[in-house]
Amino acid sequence: MASMMFTDCSSSTTSRLIHLNRRSGTFLLRQCVGQLRLQTTASGRGCCIRSSSSPISAISADTKSSEGAAIVIDGKAVAKNIRDEITIEVSRMKESIGVIPGLAVILVGDRKDSATYVRNKKKACDSVGIKSFEVCLPEDSSEEEVLKSVSGFNDDPSVHGILVQLPLPSHMDEQNILNAVSIEKDVDGFHPLNIGRLAMRGREPLFVPCTPKGCIELLHRYNIEIKGKRAVVIGRSNIVGMPAALLLQREDATVSIIHSRTKNPEEITREADIIIAAVGQPNMVRGSWIKPGAVIIDVGINPVEDSSAARGYRLVGDICYEEASKVASAITPVPGGVGPMTIAMLLSNTLTSAKRIHNFQ
Repeated sequence: MASMMFTDCSSSTTSRLIHLNRRSGTFLLRQCVGQLRLQTTASGRGCCIRSSSSPISAISADTKSSEGAAIVIDGKAVAKNIRDEITIEVSRMKESIGVIPGLAVILVGDRKDSATYVRNKKKACDSVGIKSFEVCLPEDSSEEEVLKSVSGFNDDPSVHGILVQLPLPSHMDEQNILNAVSIEKDVDGFHPLNIGRLAMRGREPLFVPCTPKGCIELLHRYNIEIKGKRAVVIGRSNIVGMPAALLLQREDATVSIIHSRTKNPEEITREADIIIAAVGQPNMVRGSWIKPGAVIIDVGINPVEDSSAARGYRLVGDICYEEASKVASAITPVPGGVGPMTIAMLLSNTLTSAKRIHNFQ
């Protein structure tokens, strides 16, 4: 077995692999990934959407496409369908009761990547008719100033969702600020009460974290059976891995989590019918790790050097796509898989919040 070292991520960790791993419409929102080293090549080279009118056949670990290659789970197309559905509902809500859902974003500091992601969210809101609000505070703002902005949006009836753009400056207590967001407007789904409810049988969270929710939505939209299946989640971050495992349990899958202390991760992964990988290590999971016919959801988005690319690098996932696509029955591409789903779920959560607050069916 190749030797490896994990460092699991937390909500306050920033990926040292790339600064693109942040909340945005194309890339993973708040995917704070830890460092992981695997002594294999990491260059990246070696290694049909369901709708009410045209459902696709169910995919399972015993199914392959007719050509023998994996079905590509098109997150970009699914996300567009979801945005179209949201646009219709936002319009109906406005016409029926005169309410427009509103999403507020708080940005602290002048990081260019964070500013780009905030612009992307505003653009996404505009595309579906959701009203966007924004507060930009300087890097040297006090924690009290940020909390004041959160409190203001908590009390604003025109705001139905609040998102604090991460990372925050190092002098701030990130958890204290995130916990200050009203649970009724916690469209990121990270409030401790929302996570607690997600973990408990018989309880329902008001919101589910966007990236894990997007992963499960992809499985649903492709009619991929989850109940009774063996699922493996690679990574146990509070942002993706942990809530993804909880969601799979809610779907009656038998779930294993691979983390920094897991022995023989290849053997455990090879038993999985469904794999969700979210560790931030390019091409970590090789084809030999995958059970023939497994379904793969790749949350990772990592840059690898590529002199032939215009930017000098290209993006790959945590799964070696070239190898995995020859073994799996279905797989998400990177980019264009999970990334577009994250912001679609953020918009969906905002609409859900507005409907709940105004008792609109």
